[in-house]
Amino acid sequence: MTSPRRDPARIPLPTAAELDILAVLWGLGMATVREVHDGLGKDNRYTTTLKTMQLMTEKGLLIRGERFGAHVYEASAPKEQTQRQIVGDVLKRVFGGSSRSLVIGALAAQPVSRAELNEIRGMLDTFARENEGSQ
Repeated sequence: MTSPRRDPARIPLPTAAELDILAVLWGLGMATVREVHDGLGKDNRYTTTLKTMQLMTEKGLLIRGERFGAHVYEASAPKEQTQRQIVGDVLKRVFGGSSRSLVIGALAAQPVSRAELNEIRGMLDTFARENEGSQ
């Protein structure tokens, strides 16, 4: 890859349009602009996708390299890392740092199945067990 990896703490939060591109790349892995553009399935012009990806590379959100003479791009951070960064920002700015308020807000935002609630309970129990010693 030709673009250097950056410190994750210094990478800015992606915009909504950038998140759409990242979602395609997380699914495809390394891809050309054409592959990403086709994966977006939007009415945007190819040149808009190209310019956005170039800006994302400058910001450190994407890494550009070459494959068989064509430029290819990949996300500079894994999906989970980006999700944590976004949630951390929302937690701080919107919920005043209250994890409880964030969880209640997330659960109230859309219907949650009983199976999902059971899975969340299990995850919370596991998290509590793993973090008992750190408090």
